[in-house]
Amino acid sequence: MKTTVKILKELPWTLWSGWGSVASILLFVALWNVAHQLYGSLILPSPLETFEKLTLLLGDPRIQEHLSLTLHRALKGLLISLALGSLLGFLAGLFKTASLLARPIVTILVGIPPIAWIVLAMIWFGLGEGTVLFTIIIASFPIVFVGALEGSRAIEGESQEMCDAFSLSWIQKLFHLYIPHLFSYLFPSYIAALGMSWKIVIMAELLSSSDGIGAELAIARSHLETITALALVCMMVGTLLIIEYLILEPIKREVQSWRN
Repeated sequence: MKTTVKILKELPWTLWSGWGSVASILLFVALWNVAHQLYGSLILPSPLETFEKLTLLLGDPRIQEHLSLTLHRALKGLLISLALGSLLGFLAGLFKTASLLARPIVTILVGIPPIAWIVLAMIWFGLGEGTVLFTIIIASFPIVFVGALEGSRAIEGESQEMCDAFSLSWIQKLFHLYIPHLFSYLFPSYIAALGMSWKIVIMAELLSSSDGIGAELAIARSHLETITALALVCMMVGTLLIIEYLILEPIKREVQSWRN
């Protein structure tokens, strides 16, 4: 509760500290407009045209439904991968043999491109939500697993000795040593997994689903509607920026302050 209150109090500072990011975004938009002037609206619509189209799409109930569905899929797959990756990575970090056995498997999972997983999932699960969820989980799991593995293996020996000296129970060690320490390692991997999940859900929907933002992007591509496709891309990027900078960034600073 105290952490939540602290994060809410620091929200105005978070918004103020984001001016550097805003400046970089404005620079990107300026370069975008220059490219529009060079190539024309057919190839690259102007930022103003795109944002006007984006406003129209956001006001469309059908697009709102598709966006909600995409967010639901991404969150569902992400939560499953976070739970599995955190638990299995923590357990693997406690046992050296398990860690050695898991490393090659994780390397194989990371080495297989997401597009390959989508193709395999389409064969195994057909066209639909199963393919989308499977691809999100299999692509995000290794990121979280490695974070949990490294965190559990990096727990300081002095901290463990201090806990043993005070005869702390296993439950007390879990909540006062393992969880805070692990979370400081896990949270960066959670953010990376979030970005991965968001990209994968769009890609999987584009190739294997008839609904969601990815499916809408596929329709825009088939109709050569460049402005609609670009507006949908802006919608995806904007959603991810809101989640990361307004929700996750304050939590990240709190976690890093504990670590320091």
